[in-house]
Amino acid sequence: MAYDEIIDHYSALARAADAGRSVADCGQDAFEQGGFGAAGYEELGMLPEGAAGYEELGMLPEGAVRASLGCGNPVAAAELRAGQTVLDLGSGGGIDVLLSARRVGPQGTVYGVDASADMLALARRNAEQAGARNVEFLHGSIEHVPLPDRSVDVVISNCVINLSGDKAAVLAEAFRVLRPGGRFGVSDVVVDGALDPERRRAAEQRIGCAAGALPVAGYRKLLAAAGFTDVRIVLTADHGDGARSAIVQAVKPTAGKGLEIRPMRASDADQMLAIYQAGLDTGQAGFETVTPSWEGFTAARLPHLRYVAADTGSGQVVGWVAASAVSSRPVYAGVVEHSIYVHPGCQAHGIGRALLAAFIAAAGDAGVWTIQSGVFPENAASLALHQALGFRVVGTRERIGCHRGLWRDVVMIERRSTLTGI
Repeated sequence: MAYDEIIDHYSALARAADAGRSVADCGQDAFEQGGFGAAGYEELGMLPEGAAGYEELGMLPEGAVRASLGCGNPVAAAELRAGQTVLDLGSGGGIDVLLSARRVGPQGTVYGVDASADMLALARRNAEQAGARNVEFLHGSIEHVPLPDRSVDVVISNCVINLSGDKAAVLAEAFRVLRPGGRFGVSDVVVDGALDPERRRAAEQRIGCAAGALPVAGYRKLLAAAGFTDVRIVLTADHGDGARSAIVQAVKPTAGKGLEIRPMRASDADQMLAIYQAGLDTGQAGFETVTPSWEGFTAARLPHLRYVAADTGSGQVVGWVAASAVSSRPVYAGVVEHSIYVHPGCQAHGIGRALLAAFIAAAGDAGVWTIQSGVFPENAASLALHQALGFRVVGTRERIGCHRGLWRDVVMIERRSTLTGI
């Protein structure tokens, strides 16, 4: 469906729910057998201790439960804590906003954003009936969230992201509004690989909400491109024809106060290369003496696994990390060599540690099993940082290169992934 058709469709469902009628977004068999709607809160394996469950639905207004059109229980995936600020993308009749509001308590705040004015009206009536004072419903799209940068602790959503025609924009917005260390925890519909047209048509005919669903690998790729790490996708209910409900979790990298770690952009080139040159000028960062051009830099590095630490006030880049492939041979597909540099005026502030931790997490998500590098033995700070984050010294290459008229040793370090089981 086109964007306007989706809004009209859900507006009609909101009016039906408000009139006291039962509503169904997908085929009735999908709701009964696959755990859509309120049934999704009973799904086994989705209710850790203390999570919002089916029994809690009885405490909510009947209209909120009746308008539930989700495919799972994102509140269970979100691990909410008292006092947090939460955003629900595509909040519909408000069921997950109200459940979240109970979790974060009176000191917390829960926002719901929805593009349907009818759904917003329904949600606000449900919130008033529930006596929820710590909720606010906003009119807007999930591709353009009407909230400032770094304003929420957790982003949730329930069977809505699959409907968007620009999922990359949705995930970029989720990353933007999250504070560093914030969590993304949603229920959504995915497909197991690229469905052939016949299977996709069959899924769409039975459960229309699967129409825009991503393959699991595609979801992972878009989350990584937005900047998320620690990505975890757990398949839950099977709706047939390759369509599955799933819990999707990810994290925005933690950073120091006033900092944000995000993917490197071409617009960062001048600042990033200046930091690179400042490192080379110390004589302890590498054998190079002059930085390459941006074109040369980007050609020699992988297109992913590039991050910067930026000041949230000024936008100034204060550090960066990137990776290169060690070989084009398939057997080394999971082995990378990395470089990390911090602005000379910002060292000893934990920036390097935060950058390297985010890089390690992203590398694990990308299937990297070995991260390696070479460090001058005189660069004690770099060696200490890497060893603190799990790197080991595997040897020293003596007098391997002549640098500024001196033959230098290089300490070889590596970190083996614990995710790949090697």
